[in-house]
Amino acid sequence: MTYLETAAQFYREVAETPQVGLCCVQSTPLQLPGLKIPLAMQEMNYGCGTTVHSTELGNQPTVLYVGVGGGLEALQFAYFSRYAGAVIAVEPVGAMREAAARNLEIAAQEDPWFDTSFVEIREGDAFNLPVADASVDIVAQNCLFNIFEPEDLNRALKEAYRVLKPGGRLQMSDPIATSQIPAHLQQDERLRAMCLSGALTYQEYTERITNAGFGQVEIRARRPYRLLDSQTYNLDEHLLLESLDSVSFKVDIPEDGACIFTGKTAIYAGSEPFFDDSAGHLLQRGIPAAVCDKTAAKLAAIKPAEIIVTNSTWHYIGGGCC
Repeated sequence: MTYLETAAQFYREVAETPQVGLCCVQSTPLQLPGLKIPLAMQEMNYGCGTTVHSTELGNQPTVLYVGVGGGLEALQFAYFSRYAGAVIAVEPVGAMREAAARNLEIAAQEDPWFDTSFVEIREGDAFNLPVADASVDIVAQNCLFNIFEPEDLNRALKEAYRVLKPGGRLQMSDPIATSQIPAHLQQDERLRAMCLSGALTYQEYTERITNAGFGQVEIRARRPYRLLDSQTYNLDEHLLLESLDSVSFKVDIPEDGACIFTGKTAIYAGSEPFFDDSAGHLLQRGIPAAVCDKTAAKLAAIKPAEIIVTNSTWHYIGGGCC
């Protein structure tokens, strides 16, 4: 079998026999007024973080969710877009489509506001999304793209870019590796399917996003995910995997490169009331200004004695400038 066939077989198994806590850091599902998550969905929470950011879901966006899982995040997205076909869930594994459909039927019984027509489950995969060009506001995936080998990841990212409207958002949660994962683990198809051996480093991961055409990337969260201990995984030393939640925007890439926001700020500490770099950045003395990593580095180089750049918080929720 190819590694994708191994992954499909694995998720067929966990669709038919749910494995609680299979691949995620266990956390309470997003709590929202009137939203009840069926137990069956919680047991099939096969993700490593969240792609549902409630403050960004105004105006009832159309969402394409890649890899429906148990339907949990599809239901959460539908909470904000309550109309037929608001969420299109694409899933290649038949058993998983059937499980998600059952779980959504339960949700319709437990949540008076929810109608199963809000979520349309379609057969398909990340490489051939069954929607037209520039037709959705959001593409989301949780703990799926890390399974892909690098060239397949490129295909999936470019396909997400294709179907997004201009200005649309790719909302992802994936494991990343704090150092290169050795080849003997990368080649273990079962571990790859379990989201334990396919992760790229942060630098590699974000580079592939921007290489696909996304001009702005914002990091919503970064936290520990799993430890690959040296004894179990035949490593020279322990290897930490982290969970990275990101939002990438389908906007043009600036001439000087894509903008990646990780929570850095620039603070002017000079003698003047303001500092203007004549490139669109105006810093008020003593007031932190959110900036992308690229701009942070440029400002620090201009006046290293007068401009303080704070460290990445890995928790960025908008604002600031490139």
